[in-house]
Amino acid sequence: MRLIFLGPPGAGKGTQAKLLTEKHGIPQLSTGDMLRAAVAAETDVGKRAKAVMDAGQLVSDAIVNEIVSDRIDSADCLNGFILDGYPRTVPQAQALDEMLAGKGLRLDAVIELKVDEEALVRRMENRVAETIAAGGNVRSDDNPEAFKRRLTEYREKTAPLSEYYSSTGMLKTVDGMADVKVVTEQIGRILA
Repeated sequence: MRLIFLGPPGAGKGTQAKLLTEKHGIPQLSTGDMLRAAVAAETDVGKRAKAVMDAGQLVSDAIVNEIVSDRIDSADCLNGFILDGYPRTVPQAQALDEMLAGKGLRLDAVIELKVDEEALVRRMENRVAETIAAGGNVRSDDNPEAFKRRLTEYREKTAPLSEYYSSTGMLKTVDGMADVKVVTEQIGRILA
């Protein structure tokens, strides 16, 4: 099972990916985690990524694509994987399609969690209030202004993936505003 989850920050992609990971024994592949692992392992591509990051620059699509390709070749991905945070753009999606085809693989589904952005902002504000009330630490990007910027960036850069995957027939949508259990059931029906 090879999947991509789409949806803005806070839509519940991580929650649903974790549930599928536990149920099917396939890894959730986060771009950030893959980058850090490649740098820590000092692979050739990891060294190139570290040099770029140390220079304060963004890692290129070519480097990210290579890191994803290497990670997909890992033994724990033999039965599939869930991509989290990749692809972020249509060019990355096209590169992923080529990469998978070159490996004799294809995606099984691209699942988009549709959400109301204003409700997401309210959710984030409640989560921050609950975290503070419980004496926990709040992430630096968990504030309304930063969260709204992340939503805007998602709309501008990542939302076009919906159109791309819709045109390929791969896109399936679920109501991300529903209860976690209901979303899980909707995803289960898509994957059945």
